[in-house]
Amino acid sequence: MPWSTPTLRSVRETVRGEITTSLGRATFVGNSVLRVIADAQAALAHLVMRYIDWLALQFLPDTAETEWLDRHGAIWLGNADGTFGRKSATLSQGTAEITGVPGTVVPAATQLSGGQIDYETLFQIEIGTVETPVEIRALSPGLAGNLENGAPLSFVTPLSNVDDPAFVVELTGGTDDETDEELRVRVLQRIRETPMGGDAKDYEQWVLAVPGVTRAWCYPLEMGIGTVTVRFCMDDVRADNHGIPNEDDIIAVEQYLATTRPVTVKDLFVEAPIPQPMSITITELVPDTPDVRNEIQDSLQRLLLTAAAPGQTIYSVWKTYAIMGTDKVISFRLIDDVDEVMQSPGHMAILDTIIFDVPTAVVPQGAIPLLS
Repeated sequence: MPWSTPTLRSVRETVRGEITTSLGRATFVGNSVLRVIADAQAALAHLVMRYIDWLALQFLPDTAETEWLDRHGAIWLGNADGTFGRKSATLSQGTAEITGVPGTVVPAATQLSGGQIDYETLFQIEIGTVETPVEIRALSPGLAGNLENGAPLSFVTPLSNVDDPAFVVELTGGTDDETDEELRVRVLQRIRETPMGGDAKDYEQWVLAVPGVTRAWCYPLEMGIGTVTVRFCMDDVRADNHGIPNEDDIIAVEQYLATTRPVTVKDLFVEAPIPQPMSITITELVPDTPDVRNEIQDSLQRLLLTAAAPGQTIYSVWKTYAIMGTDKVISFRLIDDVDEVMQSPGHMAILDTIIFDVPTAVVPQGAIPLLS
């Protein structure tokens, strides 16, 4: 049976019993010195046992809390940026366009604000007759530093002859600190899957060491003898693209793998999964409310986050279980209840649309409809 800390009452009774036995079955008088000493010792023993119970959980990474989990991570894991353990938040970086009087100089380290996060220019530029691009980066790490194309950036200190605001062309790459559960998964994967000098699991662990990468798959021999194909997702950084990485992400993973992969590999292919949209039509949903619809969408997203992979068929029964797994769903019927077979080994299912079809009541021919 698993260990559990005895209650304070049981410890107190045990200590009192031991003292009574050692004194020849003497009887405690209420509030006597011996009784006070026994209860004090019981309280101290109970606190020690509670601490040992908590400490036992920290010794193994599957139950460790944040501080101890970081120690396990620092022991077992190396990251693409040369750090150990938890992957740290990264700065977003990209390009903005500035306009103003031609010939006006905008110095390097000019600060701009996007609301929650401030940014700075990396180089000095001279404004031309059209929008002039300049490289910028966030001054604080995290996902909040990623902005959509066209987002306005105001100058912290206004510059003469320079239009305010500037506008984002591209601003990506910011990531939050790795969560406890993400770190725990990597630590357990490293322990369970011993490095083998370049097998498929090694490649997956190497790719997961790159900031922003949340899922990775390796396919040896897919492109021929001596080849390795790697695909990966960045579910937080590229959430607006179903986690599918862009070209810069692929280059970053390629550069890191070049420092870790065996030299005997003939060709290494790093690719993004090819999204294959999956549409689902649900009818006769009971109960059919906005909250239930949202829960179904969240459940299907979780299904794809855990089960979808390049080339992986999404079976109809998986979709059914995901929908029935929501708390409030009583019954429903799937239209086109078929398995989602991927078009190629590189295709991966993504959730495109969910159609909730509300059937209309059909009155049989010759029947008399009921009057309300």
